[in-house]
Amino acid sequence: MRVFGIICEYNPFHRGHKWQIDELRRLAGEEECAVVCAMSGDFVQRGDFAIERAHARAEAAVRGGADLVLELPLPWAVSSAEGFARGGVSILAATGVVDTLAFGSECGNAAKLQRAAKALLRADFPDALREELAKGLSFAAARESAARALIGEDAAVLREPNDILGVEYCKALLQSGSTIAPLAILRKVVGHNGGAAKGFASASHIRELLTNGEDASAYLTAESVAIYARECAAGRAPVTMQNAERAVLSRLRAMCEEDFARYDSGNEGLYRRFYDAARTAASVDELLSAVKTKRYAYARLRRMLLAAYLDVTAADVPPEVPYLRVLACNERGRKLLKTIKKTGSAPVLTKSADVRALSEEAQKLFALTARAADQYVLAYPELRAARGSSAWTEGPVIV
Repeated sequence: MRVFGIICEYNPFHRGHKWQIDELRRLAGEEECAVVCAMSGDFVQRGDFAIERAHARAEAAVRGGADLVLELPLPWAVSSAEGFARGGVSILAATGVVDTLAFGSECGNAAKLQRAAKALLRADFPDALREELAKGLSFAAARESAARALIGEDAAVLREPNDILGVEYCKALLQSGSTIAPLAILRKVVGHNGGAAKGFASASHIRELLTNGEDASAYLTAESVAIYARECAAGRAPVTMQNAERAVLSRLRAMCEEDFARYDSGNEGLYRRFYDAARTAASVDELLSAVKTKRYAYARLRRMLLAAYLDVTAADVPPEVPYLRVLACNERGRKLLKTIKKTGSAPVLTKSADVRALSEEAQKLFALTARAADQYVLAYPELRAARGSSAWTEGPVIV
C-alpha cells in the first residue's frame, strides 16, 4: 500500500486541502493508498492561535479524506519554516510507513526544489548569506540572493511561501537521510495570503471571514462547516490571539530583559526591543509595531512573542520525536496504526495518561503541550468553555 504524508496546519481544513488529498488518491490510481498527516496542534507556525482547537481540525481532515492525523508537537509547530519542516519530516519518518511526502507548490517541480535545498546545505552558503545580510537585506531577500549566486534562476523558488516550505521539506529529508520521496503538487488555487477564486480561498482569507462572523461555507467542506458550527455553539470558536490579549500582555509585562533573551534564537538583540515595547504597549499589535524593523518579518516577531507567552525555548526541542500522538483517524488509519506500532521508531500515544510510561523527554514535551493547551483555551470566545487540563482528558477522534 502506498502511504502519502502531508505536513499541515489545516487552519481551517478547506476545499483546497480536500482537493490535494483527492489528487493524491487520483495519482495512486488503482493502487491502495493511505494519507497520514502531521498537523500542528493548537498553535501555528505564523506565531498565532489556531482558529479551532486541534482535535476539531483533525476531525475535519479525516472527514475530508485523510486517514490518520498525528500531532506536530508544539516546539516544531511554532518554529521557523526550517524547524516546522524538520519536525514534520521527523514525525512522518518515525511512522516507518510513509513513502512519499506530498505538498503544495507554486512551481510544482520537486527537482527544482531539491536543487535549492542542496544549495542551502552547501558548506559555503552560511558565509554567502552573512555577506548579503551585511548589505542590510531582509533574511528572505539575503537568502535568495546568496542562493542565486550558487544555482542561478532556480533560486526564484525561495520567493513563494509554499515553495519555500517545499525547499525546507527537501532539506529536512536530505539532512535526515530519509528514503521518503518529495512530491510537489502544483497549486491550482489562490496564493498563500490571497483572496478567493473559483470556489477556493486561502486559509488567511477564510480565517478573516470567520473571525468577522461572515459566511465562509463556499470555501469549506460540508464536514468542516458542520464542525466549525459545533465549535462556535460550544463557545470554542473562533479563536484569536486578541481574545487572550490581556493574558499575553500580562505574561510579557511580568518578564525581565533576561527572560526575553531566552526566546531570541538569533541572539540579535531583539529581546531588548521586546522588553521595552512590553512595558508600554496596550495591545499585541502595538507591541509588534514597536518591535518591527525592516530586517524582521512579522511572522518571526509573532513566533518570538508566542514563544515568550508559552515559555517555549530551543531547549524544549528534542533531538528525536519522542512519541506519535494520535489526534484523529478512520478505520484505515486504525489499521495503519497497528503497523506503525510494529515498524515505527517512536511509541504511539492514544491515551494521554500513557505518556507517564514513556521517557523523561517524552513526559516533558507532553507537559509543555498540556500547559500550552491550557493557555490556548483562554482565547475561547466564551470563558465558560475555557476549562483546563483538556490535553490530559481528550482522546483521539475516531471517525
